[in-house]
Amino acid sequence: MGLGELGGYVNVLLLGVLGLFVLILALSSIRIVHQAKVGIVERLGRFHGKMETGINFIIPFIDQIRAIIDLREQVSDFPPQPVITRDNVTMQIDTVVYFQVTDPVKYTYEIANPRAAIEFLTATTLRNIVGELDLDATLTSRDVVNAKLRTILDEATDKWGIRVNRVELKNIAPPRDILDAMEKQMRAERERRQAILLAEGEKRSMILQAEGQKESAIRKAEGLRESQILEAEGQAKAIVAVQEARAKGIKMVYEAIKAADPTKEVVAIRSMEALEKVAESPSAKLIIPAEAAGILGALAGAREALSEISTAGRGGSGSPKGQKDG
Repeated sequence: MGLGELGGYVNVLLLGVLGLFVLILALSSIRIVHQAKVGIVERLGRFHGKMETGINFIIPFIDQIRAIIDLREQVSDFPPQPVITRDNVTMQIDTVVYFQVTDPVKYTYEIANPRAAIEFLTATTLRNIVGELDLDATLTSRDVVNAKLRTILDEATDKWGIRVNRVELKNIAPPRDILDAMEKQMRAERERRQAILLAEGEKRSMILQAEGQKESAIRKAEGLRESQILEAEGQAKAIVAVQEARAKGIKMVYEAIKAADPTKEVVAIRSMEALEKVAESPSAKLIIPAEAAGILGALAGAREALSEISTAGRGGSGSPKGQKDG
């Protein structure tokens, strides 16, 4: 092999190495950024630009990718933090923070450790908020604490390019003795409510019974009143019917006597009998008119005349017998 052929092989090898180097450089200058992510590019140590989603080109050895930032909403579960309430009760509270990167440049250059910064800021802010509340308010005002905590964290992290969407108090753990006291209080409250419900039920039952007795007494009184009214009406109708019947009978007797053309003595006797029948009625009021005196006088005279006639008749019958015996 001659010197010329050796030089040719060397040139080919060099061209191959150079081509391979150029290919590696070309490949290293291509960067692919996935969806919902952004790359931070530095050129010679200074911020140069952002790589958006898709294919991006950089200059090898000059441009450098500082970080790939995730733009999706992220969640951080921080460990329990000791806090003291206004009434000096120490409890453990752990929080969950939902945040999202809104400015990748600020997120990269304005804060060194964003997650640690959010955690410490959450702990200190939580202590300040809970320190203004007592135990009962802390346990029953989670929404208020969450809203205040989110507002403060969002304002503080805005300069870091972070937006805090939600903050939740995951767990509140009071001391054991406080839990026992709360359990006893809750049991006593339930017993009190049970006693109140039983008392209200008994009260309602007594009221209903009293109303029932009242309604029953009213119904009985109304029934007795209606019965007495009906009985009185029946008696009144009976008295009226009796009086009408008697009046009708007297009228028939009067018509019969009138048709027979009686004497004054017979009329007087019939009138007296009619007055006696009227007087027999317990409900009748006997009123003797002025003509009744004359009728009674005539009746008395008639009776005396009848008595004399009867006496004379008995005497006459004895005289003839005496004469016959003599």
